[in-house]
Amino acid sequence: MVDSPYSVLKKTPTRYRSVHFQQIKDAGGKFAMLTCYDAMTAHIFDEAGVETLLIGDSLGNVIQGQSSTLGVTMEDMITFSKAVVAGTQRAFVLADLPFGSYEASVEQAVESGIRLVKETGISAVKMEGGVTYAPHIQALTAAGVAVVAHTGFTPQSEHVLGGYRVQGREADATNRMVEEALVLQDAGAMMLLMEMVPADVAAAVDKALTIPTVGIGAGNGTTGQVLVWQDAFGLNRGHVPSFVKKYADVGQVLSDAARQYRQDVLKAEFPDDDHSF
Repeated sequence: MVDSPYSVLKKTPTRYRSVHFQQIKDAGGKFAMLTCYDAMTAHIFDEAGVETLLIGDSLGNVIQGQSSTLGVTMEDMITFSKAVVAGTQRAFVLADLPFGSYEASVEQAVESGIRLVKETGISAVKMEGGVTYAPHIQALTAAGVAVVAHTGFTPQSEHVLGGYRVQGREADATNRMVEEALVLQDAGAMMLLMEMVPADVAAAVDKALTIPTVGIGAGNGTTGQVLVWQDAFGLNRGHVPSFVKKYADVGQVLSDAARQYRQDVLKAEFPDDDHSF
């Protein structure tokens, strides 16, 4: 991979680590994150220079066809995380702690975090929730598990939040989110992801923190950006959030290829002599 002229780092690391994202934040730079769930796609994104790959519990929606992330299990996360790690050489890989794997207690969170890191080779876990989970983050960090905190809209809490709704529109939202973010930072979070938050609020949080931030539907004021790759590259043929920019139409390419393959088979044009023994 050729070093990007847009990177603030002097050279592309052999493997991205938490220190590199802190250097990017300190230098006023940016970095990219994409979701990923398999080795082949991970290899492509890794070669493209994407700094961070997230095995999101969004796999429940885009891989398993579920209506939410709530049914995703720890076993699911381990299976897909192993695949992504196997497909990377340079990217920083993190994975979600799924619903039900950390909420019960600090001890449960530590046990789940250690298991996910130990059995997959990921570099960090991501955990949804606000100040309630500061003790969980502190304990995970003390146990050697790097944590990316996740605030704003938290999909695992969709029933409590009243569905998929933008968070942080209240009059005191900026102060409240800054205070919450500072608590999570002080607890040891290496990074903070904000989802579906007004751009000005997210920018204020990023400015208040020393750690890097990542946005999804949170404007351009965060250190990094993340998107679900099936949304951004046109594989998702259903509803796509309004904050997603469509960079390609992979779904149409696959559809056209499948149609052509079927046509060749029905016309007995495949396999031909060049594709036979």
